[in-house]
Amino acid sequence: MYQKRFNNKGPRFSHGRPAYKPHFQQKKNRGGGGEYIDPSKFINKAIITEEVEHFVPEHQFTDFVIDQELKHAVVAKGYTTPTPIQDRAIPHVLKGQDVVGIANTGTGKTAAFLIPLIDKVRHDTKAQVLIVVPTRELAIQIDAELKGFTKGMKIFSVVCVGGASIGPQLQALKYRNQFVIGTPGRLKDLIERGKIRLSDYGTIVLDEADRMLDMGFINDMRFVMQGMPKPRHTLFFSATLSREIEGLISEFLHEPVRISVKTGDTAKNVDQDVVRVKGGAKLDILHDLLAQKEFNKVLVFGRTKHGVERLAKTLADRGFKAESIHGNKNHSQRQRALNAFKDNKVQILVATDVAARGLDIADVSHVINFDLPQSYDDYVHRIGRTGRGKKKGKALTFVE
Repeated sequence: MYQKRFNNKGPRFSHGRPAYKPHFQQKKNRGGGGEYIDPSKFINKAIITEEVEHFVPEHQFTDFVIDQELKHAVVAKGYTTPTPIQDRAIPHVLKGQDVVGIANTGTGKTAAFLIPLIDKVRHDTKAQVLIVVPTRELAIQIDAELKGFTKGMKIFSVVCVGGASIGPQLQALKYRNQFVIGTPGRLKDLIERGKIRLSDYGTIVLDEADRMLDMGFINDMRFVMQGMPKPRHTLFFSATLSREIEGLISEFLHEPVRISVKTGDTAKNVDQDVVRVKGGAKLDILHDLLAQKEFNKVLVFGRTKHGVERLAKTLADRGFKAESIHGNKNHSQRQRALNAFKDNKVQILVATDVAARGLDIADVSHVINFDLPQSYDDYVHRIGRTGRGKKKGKALTFVE
């Protein structure tokens, strides 16, 4: 279809060969810094036949031994059959065991820890939970999901993230919150100010731990963990399992139950392909793709903050409804752009990798890597924004 539309002057798509793991070479990506990634890694046809390995859960949500009011709230939200990570993790969290969860993005792990931890605070009025995440967007998303489960239960939470005014956070921390959700740097600041007493928190969740490691939060994570009481209840979630992550697991957790429901590096239902471009034609090719009807909700990834901002403005000048999200925008600007994209008020969100992990944006039709990712892990997390749950998605990577 693409070949027909663009004839000989447009992008050439490679099809058919499965992606494979190349030997990473110690040289620069053509698109900028980072490891060299063979372009064939960006080609992987989505599986359109019925899956052979059909997951059969051991539980229904009604089977879990949780507070009755919470059970009603879960069912009211339309939760009936647990995802693999929920099915495996919830019983262990309910028992108070430390858990390591390795799962692909978009597998429902937020509910996998929130549901049993809400049950915990329902049964123990003194229980307090600290949830540590890499980005403010993910913190806000988790808080929204928490509120959806706890309506009318008098369970309170506060989001403590950098890039947002600290005043309202300080004010909220004067009251008792069963859940504090925050980013490592801001949490460290509030702990040092004496506004968060770690001795009060018997439970901690480290979500997207691999991303926190990548973002240089390791010392802040250690600072928080060292202040936590012992024994404590620790839940640790990561999409990848590296030597460094294994080191953190042995450092932070006590005899954890390991649950891995990771089925592969990239989602089976994301159709991946490359677009071969020559420098000058790159923007025009993007324009022609975005003008097609099926490109109705598109996440475009760029490498730099300035490049992303410039590309979003150029697309807007060309008549597209486009917004940008990157580190130079303050908290409210980022939330405004994100909400406009979520609510389908804009067609295109141009983003740096700050938006690549953890965000759950419904119905993203396409991910376009306008600039090459720095690493294959970044690629996996970028394209994980489409094809979420059981839906199909498409990912296109521009290769010069």
